[in-house]
Amino acid sequence: MTQIMEGSHAVAEAVRLSKPGVISAYPITPQTHIVERLAEMVADGLLEADYITVESEFSALSACLGASATGVRVYSATTSQGLALMFEVCFNAAGMRLPLVMTIANRALSAPLSIWNDHQDSISLRDSGWLQLYAQDCQEAHDLHYIAYRVAEDHSVLLPAMVCFDGFVLTHTYEPVDIPGQEEVDAFLPAFSPYQRLDARDPISFGMYATPDYYMEFRYEMERAMQRAKGVLKECGKEFGERFGRDYSDLVESYRLEDADTALVAMGSLCGTVKDAIDEMRGEGKKVGLLNLRVFRPFPFEDVKKALSGVSRVAILDKNVSIGSKGAVGLEMRDTLYGTGIEILDCIAGLGGRDIRKRDVRRIVGLAEAGGGDIFYGLREEVL
Repeated sequence: MTQIMEGSHAVAEAVRLSKPGVISAYPITPQTHIVERLAEMVADGLLEADYITVESEFSALSACLGASATGVRVYSATTSQGLALMFEVCFNAAGMRLPLVMTIANRALSAPLSIWNDHQDSISLRDSGWLQLYAQDCQEAHDLHYIAYRVAEDHSVLLPAMVCFDGFVLTHTYEPVDIPGQEEVDAFLPAFSPYQRLDARDPISFGMYATPDYYMEFRYEMERAMQRAKGVLKECGKEFGERFGRDYSDLVESYRLEDADTALVAMGSLCGTVKDAIDEMRGEGKKVGLLNLRVFRPFPFEDVKKALSGVSRVAILDKNVSIGSKGAVGLEMRDTLYGTGIEILDCIAGLGGRDIRKRDVRRIVGLAEAGGGDIFYGLREEVL
């Protein structure tokens, strides 16, 4: 059934239909509407779950970690400073191989304080061992939660997953969203079957002390699981498409790349603006296309290389920056395309919610065609 709803409520509906047994989250702008709605669902009897009220984001994810270790499907959500407060627990959850799912309403990190959107918060945890999926609209934000649970809980993966969508741009925007029925979701996402769990009758331990003789192998096994997740993501995305008509079998989305000379690379809601700009430029004879990175972890090296095999140059729109280096997407793209001869321009843009308009996309394409170096795009003149 298609309904017009706020992006945050579309996410809450996906969580309700996924049937978590425990929800624990601390409200923080612009994530608040998700957990507010879930609290209402639990109170109204629409969702049978324990909703744990806590005093901080650190406690919220810690509660989810403990519940997941007992074999319960769990859910949390956060953003920006809240995610930063969870830092320690994020690494613990991945290292303990607990398949949590958490929504990230992407928002800039302080200081200075900002409540607007960029991708610095989730990108800052790219090395933590979590799967990272990025939605470009409210429908994708809804759909990707079912896929995240399926992949995270797969016994060949067993890693936590973040579903990231842009704060305010999507969290507070109303769009048509197709909501499947409970029976349809149950057929795609069966009840959680833990690989192992805490049980007083059969005691085991999670996250124990590891000496140098053993620690490295734990990290290696996490890396192997992350690589296996690529295949599981594709299989689950294909099955989702067969059941619901929206295919997520590709880890990247190619838009008008078939004969493109210049490719733009982006993640999240920005892709909609880029597509509109590309359509206009195509009408003027410019051969431009888009590569939308739907999955950032595991990074889809092979898929990216194949999708961009015919282009001459790439312009990356990075809504984050690794201070002292480049944007995180730019770093991955240079690794992926090394030796191909494809020219790469990394544009750090849109930080702290600064708008990236169609005219900006046009200018960035022009900069790529002119062969310029990596830049912070759109800086105020007084700092130049």
